Amino acid sequence: MSDSKKIFLTIFIFLALNVFVWQQILFHKPNKDTELYFFDVGQGDSQMVILPNNVKILIDGGPNDRVLGQLSSILSPFDRYIDLVVMSHPQTDHFAGLIGVLKRYKVGAFVFSGKKGLVKSFNDLEKAIKENQATVVVLGEGDKIKYLENKFDILSPSKNLLQSNEPNDWTLVMKMVSGGVKALFTGDIDSLVENSLIGKYYLGVDILKVAHHGSRFSSGKEFLAATAPKIAVIEVGKNSYGHPTKDALERLAFAGAQIFRTDRDGTVKLIINNRQINIFKTRPAEQ
Repeated sequence: MSDSKKIFLTIFIFLALNVFVWQQILFHKPNKDTELYFFDVGQGDSQMVILPNNVKILIDGGPNDRVLGQLSSILSPFDRYIDLVVMSHPQTDHFAGLIGVLKRYKVGAFVFSGKKGLVKSFNDLEKAIKENQATVVVLGEGDKIKYLENKFDILSPSKNLLQSNEPNDWTLVMKMVSGGVKALFTGDIDSLVENSLIGKYYLGVDILKVAHHGSRFSSGKEFLAATAPKIAVIEVGKNSYGHPTKDALERLAFAGAQIFRTDRDGTVKLIINNRQINIFKTRPAEQ
């Protein structure tokens, strides 16, 4: 190939790439509906909420960098900003993947309950937060996150629960209201926290992120009666704990919830608009 042809080819590729970039910038319309993703990250938790106008909230990051592939599958390669990253509580199957997220994406604010992890990898998370220059925000019971008509009410942890020696008790429990639909994010809470919430709040929701991967110590009968979810999503992968347990699955079924599992259904995507919920699975059911 002559030098002139090489130059022409290089210029053509450069121009084609620029056209693609400008198409993404000029013609990508902000989303009007709320999108909720329960990522398939194996034995761990990670959810992404995309509110109208592309406001992005990532809740937990799973146990490893698998979350990065999930984010790449739903976000434009030119979209490297996440408004809020929320860590429900400092256990590795919830926060380890956030280290890679903070290295790849610019983050507006990092939200947690103020309780730090005891494992070495939590130091890596703190370093990544500092290098990202994300604002650190500590929230607890009674606090709120609000954007336009969308809000997250922080139901837990209380000051008493923050004194517990059990990290699961430190979980940020958040109730989202968006598009006329309510969703509850429960991290790894067990019956102790569940029962403490029943007497304090109206817990009725449409969507429940099932606590602790379907542990038998969570999703109690009284809690499910109070929440009455139409849709229940269990984030779970191959594990030695027996998650999700038969007991939890039976209680969810008895409560009338439509159950989804990331180990069988893959990433579960919900689109919320005007009180309607459309459900998509990345892994089709076996015929």
